[in-house]
Amino acid sequence: MNLTMNNEFYNIIENALKHIPGNKDLASDFLSFRSGFYRYAVGKNDESAKLIDLVNIDGIIDDYSNQKFWNKKPIVSSSDLPKNAIVANCSTAISPVAVNKMLLSSGVKNILSFHELAYSSNEKLSLPRFVEEMREDYKNNKEKWLKVYSLLFDEESRKTFLDVIRYRLTADPSYMEDYSVRINDQYFEDFMNYKNEIFVDAGGFDGDTAIEFSKRYPDYKEILFFEPSSQNMKAARKRTKNLKNVEYYTCGLSDEDGELSFSADNGSASAVSNSGNDSIRVTLLDKVVNKSVSFIKMDLEGWEQKALSGCKNHIINDRPKLAIAVYHKAKDFYEIPSYILSLHKDYKIYIRHYTQGWSETIMYFLPK
Repeated sequence: MNLTMNNEFYNIIENALKHIPGNKDLASDFLSFRSGFYRYAVGKNDESAKLIDLVNIDGIIDDYSNQKFWNKKPIVSSSDLPKNAIVANCSTAISPVAVNKMLLSSGVKNILSFHELAYSSNEKLSLPRFVEEMREDYKNNKEKWLKVYSLLFDEESRKTFLDVIRYRLTADPSYMEDYSVRINDQYFEDFMNYKNEIFVDAGGFDGDTAIEFSKRYPDYKEILFFEPSSQNMKAARKRTKNLKNVEYYTCGLSDEDGELSFSADNGSASAVSNSGNDSIRVTLLDKVVNKSVSFIKMDLEGWEQKALSGCKNHIINDRPKLAIAVYHKAKDFYEIPSYILSLHKDYKIYIRHYTQGWSETIMYFLPK
């Protein structure tokens, strides 16, 4: 392994961990019980809920909600904020950078990111769960993270990898300033050279990816559509009824046949869960698809490794192009490429990111 690359990786990551956020005085004002300030938060999520438990905030900013209250706090528009408002940006998953820009354009001058508040709270406010998971994993597996960095094929992949790691270690939105929310581009990069594909859409949701794929690559041969939720499948069949050559499988993909508990009420984030309110059938791609496939996409809310194990023979025999979500669990960033390369060493690996937060990181595997 290149020593210069090795040192570069560790220096960049360790500097991010050592960095102390700014805005300490403003954060202290927000977290104090002193009067004279109006305190608001953007985001209806775990971070804003933790903030509400700690601080008597005046409201939640949401310009698009029809709700009047969230967690007993009034929902207000950004245009209705008082001039001396301090606003906590609790957006961490999708668009923290865009939220900052929206607040600035609305005339808000006092803006804090959640990570600035957490660092200034004397541990009363914990960092987001994805940060805690990432820090623990990186501490125990530094060499595995470095290994992935060394395997990435192009400079954009290496930059993206470093930015995503630093954001996941800190929740500092400054690392995401070069990114935009571009969900429609997910899975569809020019370097993948899609042509005449037999496409496995694993985690097809309501057909959004299949429709986008068919628009961009109308020369495709077939779409094999897997979606375990019967409700999502019903919507998908309706949306994709005019597409050619689609085979529908109302089941999930895994490493063995069976039934699993499933949380079916979370839209595109519906996932296998021990506390799920529904059950789904799962099977192996190797078992139900006998033909060769040329492209497999997976976004299975953390179940990707299981599903990959269930299509081992297809990967070995067909050597398909792969676009795999790796953002659900920290260890997926190194366990998924390690597994795929154990089946075929001659894949070029790329990584791209499609939001300004921790979600929607896709790792691509292109046969050499």
